[in-house]
Amino acid sequence: GSFMMVNASGRASGQKAHLLLPTLKENDTHCIDFHYSLSSRDGTSPGTLNVYIKVDGGPQGNPIWNASAPVTEGWVKAELAISTFWPNSYQVIFEAVSVQGHPGFIAVDEIHVLAHPCRKTPHFLRLQNVEVNVGQNATFQCIAGGKWSQHDKLWLQQWNGKDTSLMVTRVVNHRRFSATVSVTDTSQRSTSRYRCVIRSDGGSGVSNYAELSVKAPPTPIAPPELLAVGATYLWIKPNANSIIGDGPIILKEVEYRTTTGNWAETHVVDAPTYKLWHLDPDVEYEIKVLLTRPGEGGTGPPGPPLITRTKCAGKCQYV
Repeated sequence: GSFMMVNASGRASGQKAHLLLPTLKENDTHCIDFHYSLSSRDGTSPGTLNVYIKVDGGPQGNPIWNASAPVTEGWVKAELAISTFWPNSYQVIFEAVSVQGHPGFIAVDEIHVLAHPCRKTPHFLRLQNVEVNVGQNATFQCIAGGKWSQHDKLWLQQWNGKDTSLMVTRVVNHRRFSATVSVTDTSQRSTSRYRCVIRSDGGSGVSNYAELSVKAPPTPIAPPELLAVGATYLWIKPNANSIIGDGPIILKEVEYRTTTGNWAETHVVDAPTYKLWHLDPDVEYEIKVLLTRPGEGGTGPPGPPLITRTKCAGKCQYV
């Protein structure tokens, strides 16, 4: 296994030393265990030992495990239950951070990759991707195998390292527990990645990264096209092929009203063209198209209006 020992004596606060393990591509459940030691003559902590899990060459992010105080009595064993599998790869990074005026040693030894589950650290099941529309609640469900303890710390970690605490944890059975968390920042169209992290007495568990896609409800770019006009009808083409926002479009609706009225009606459109019937002769109408994509809040704002007038039923006089 690998080995690192850092002499923190005479170091300025915040100085760092790193031990980078080779990049791993694992096909099955596995466990990484290691031993660490924080020691000093006067019993004060010489600094902090952090562990990072870097996936697919991405950002280092925030630590998924750390130890700082108190000093250890000899060597202490810890486990990493990492649920990142081929074709994705990951790298474990150990980081020792010194504290000025605290002489001592920070050490890591006997790092092993074991072909079986961790004994004291929960393993996460696959975290599923989530898609929501702008402004809607996005919720991830982190499910782990193992026993839940009220002392365990659970959180959601973003690709850029930002951490969000998990709100609700429940025991599914003696071998499973789950936790849910709502992501609050869904105010605009975006794509981001999140993973679940748990810190237990035995070590830390990390899930795969899942994608959060925040989609913008669609809006037509152009107004409806007028195909034919009668005294009591208007025949239109919705013009819904060019949109602002995201598809797929699962519902098309036509909203119309008179330009001088305060009422509006909405009709579902299930054909390439649509005929508005039973209109009043020689009246000006405003017609807009509404589009809807999957999910709650999937209906976008109406597109640009078509303003047109029905024909006269007989002789019309204009002033």
